[in-house]
Amino acid sequence: MRVGILGSGLMGGKLGTIFARAGHDVVFSYARSRTKLEHLARDAGPNARAGAPDEAAREADALLLAVHWSRIADVLKQAGGLSGKVVVTCSLPMNAGNTGLVIAHTSSGAEELARMIPQARVVCAFNTVPSEVLFGVYEARRKAGRPSLVYCGGDKGAKAVSAELIRDAGFDPVDAGPLQVARYTEPFALLVAQLAYEGEGGPELAYRFDRFRK
Repeated sequence: MRVGILGSGLMGGKLGTIFARAGHDVVFSYARSRTKLEHLARDAGPNARAGAPDEAAREADALLLAVHWSRIADVLKQAGGLSGKVVVTCSLPMNAGNTGLVIAHTSSGAEELARMIPQARVVCAFNTVPSEVLFGVYEARRKAGRPSLVYCGGDKGAKAVSAELIRDAGFDPVDAGPLQVARYTEPFALLVAQLAYEGEGGPELAYRFDRFRK
């Protein structure tokens, strides 16, 4: 696929690198400097390049939105029209101090994003996984016992595209249902982040779900 990365910080940079190494054509965009984008593209390999948000969006089969909530409006403006685009968001609706969610309980950041870009096909994924574990999961992707990763959305085709990207990143995709489920996954992601950085067992809790079989 052609994958545009809107937001090339820790999460966007690592997932974009993984997608490029998995064989997708990746455009990194929206970082603090063009130099950083070029370094990311070089490290990701021949399938990646640096570009502006509108370039990342123009020919993309899927877009990864990975920016701080305070920058959502700006990156969407720079990306231009996203009608019909699959937008996979891992952005949490955090306040400026990153101390809490500004949208929760009766809605979610993913749902608010879908209202901001009503013609796009929004799926929520990857935000329950700390970026520190991504390369390790990808490198172990051919081993037995792939870790699970939940995703949610309202568009069947967009969810199929997202599931493919999740598998390519080394996870077993678990369809959690409609986009409203993000109301539960986003607070869970905040809990996981606190455990990952202040407690013990956070990264494993973030992505590992054991299934009970008959």
